[in-house]
Formats: sequence, C-alpha cells, structure tokens
Amino acid sequence: MYKVKLKEFEGPLDLLLSLVEEEKLDITRISLAKVTDQYLEYLKKIEKINPSALADFLDVAAKLILIKSKALLPVLELTSEEEEGIEDLEAQLKRYQVIKEAAKKINRLLKEGKIAVPRESYLGLQVSFYPPQNLGTALALKKYFLRAASNLPSFEDLPKEVVRETVSIGEMINNIQKRIKKTFELSFDKVVKKAKTKTDVIISFLAILELIKQRVIVAEQKGLFSEISIYSKKDKPEYNYHKRKIVQEK
Repeated sequence: MYKVKLKEFEGPLDLLLSLVEEEKLDITRISLAKVTDQYLEYLKKIEKINPSALADFLDVAAKLILIKSKALLPVLELTSEEEEGIEDLEAQLKRYQVIKEAAKKINRLLKEGKIAVPRESYLGLQVSFYPPQNLGTALALKKYFLRAASNLPSFEDLPKEVVRETVSIGEMINNIQKRIKKTFELSFDKVVKKAKTKTDVIISFLAILELIKQRVIVAEQKGLFSEISIYSKKDKPEYNYHKRKIVQEK
C-alpha cells in the first residue's frame, strides 16, 4: 500500500491531486475512491494545522468518504445535493490540475530567464507580408504611411452641446421668499409653471422643502389633489387675514 509522506501541501486539492498522480490515475470517481484511505491517513498524521485550513481538508474528506461508500455499495442512493458536491469536487480537481501544470511551465521559463515566449503555432508558416520593391529607405516608408493615413476617414466636428445655466437652490429660495412677501400667498402650481426646464422644477421643489424644514414657510392643502398653498410662517392666513385683505384691495 502506498505510504503517504508527511509534507506541506498548499491545500486539500493539492494533496488529493498528488495522491491521484502518484497512483497514475485519471481524475474520476473510481480513482478518488481508491485514494480515500491515503487521504484520511494523511489527516491523522497532521500535528498542527490552521483551523480554517483543517475545515477545507475535512470538507474534501467528507466528499471522498461519500464517493467510496457509493463505490462499495452501488445500491446507495445519494441526494441531488450530494451528487452536486461530488461533481463539484471532480471539476475543481481537474481545474487545479491544469493550473498546477501551467504554473510549473511558467516557473521553468522564469528560471531559464525567458521574458518573451514565441508563438509556436506560427512556426513553419509562410511569410504573408510583401512590402513594395522600392521600400528601401525610411523616407519611402514615410511616403507609404502618409498615403495610407490619408485614406482614413477624417474626424467630423460634432455640434457643441449648449448648456443652459441653471439657477441654484439658494437663488430659488430667495426668489420664493420675495414672491411670498409681495403676495402673502403663493401656489405651488405657479412656482412650477414659472420653471423653464425639468431641472428648474426639481430645484423649486427642493427650495420649498428647505424653507418648510427651516420653518420659514407653511404649505397647506385643503383636499386630495387640490392646490397646495404656500404662506410665510408669520403671514399665515388665520393670523393676518385683515392685513392681506387691505393689500389685495390696494
């Protein structure tokens, strides 16, 4: 029986792949069932291991035990979740094998000091670039380059977007306060109608909310979907009815 040598592995997949390759097996459920005992034996001999790493090793061990149980008892029925776990382990191990082989090749190239790697698939192919016969100087190359560049589509001047200057929230707040001071009452509909763009409508709404928050104005609505009236806090109708009536008569 193959004896596991105690050595540091990068993880449970590294250990499992080493056991499979040592037995010269392909990554299948049958081969995983065969190396289950070796894998468990290794876990028994580990003296110190990080708790999080141990959880990964035990997770793989549980799947291996399930695979071996199914191999020994073909009548054993597995749940869909257990089947997915086994399939996932096989897929992970195959991906890890590809990555590990690629890492070996890259490491070998680095040791050899190779910075650039040729495209082996292009070796032996016939050259398909045929420069002009009189291309013998840098000036000739420049001429052909300029000729090719002249055939490229020219850039078109796109119309510049006209950006309209938008009133600030501070300016809108001052504007609303001045209008309320003159009329004592202002409808929200009139404020919105005076706005020229959607942005102005939003700024007007934010300005009104800010004034309400600061308790400078009061907004009232007598019924559902009815007009929203805006008053100055100190000029609310019930307190200044006579004052407002005199101004309206004038």
